[in-house]
Amino acid sequence: QLQLVESGGGLVQPGGSLRLSCAASGRTMVNRAIAWFRQAPGKEREGVSCITINTRTTNYADSVKGRFTISRDDAAKTVYLQMNSLKPEDTAIYYCAARVSYSRTSLLSDEYTNWGQGTQVTVSS
Repeated sequence: QLQLVESGGGLVQPGGSLRLSCAASGRTMVNRAIAWFRQAPGKEREGVSCITINTRTTNYADSVKGRFTISRDDAAKTVYLQMNSLKPEDTAIYYCAARVSYSRTSLLSDEYTNWGQGTQVTVSS
């Protein structure tokens, strides 16, 4: 069973940056896509970004394009989400998730089978 653990959340001022980490254990990350989702209070879960481990194909939600960057470190079995120019509307619990995929990215939460416990990101002055 692939297990995912997020870290790196916190409180940051508008315009600031944070880097989230998603550490995998238990199974290989090969042949998987790893995605970041977020959920704000009273709102539906939203797909933020996705990366495929095999081909490094990436995908971003329009709301974060140009501000967020997803990357992976194979040796560390970790996927990162670098978040720059943060806005109050980025405040949410951020989750990482995994699905079996060689090259296709997806930001649809129903397609993901393994989830982390989430990390809180709060953007406020």
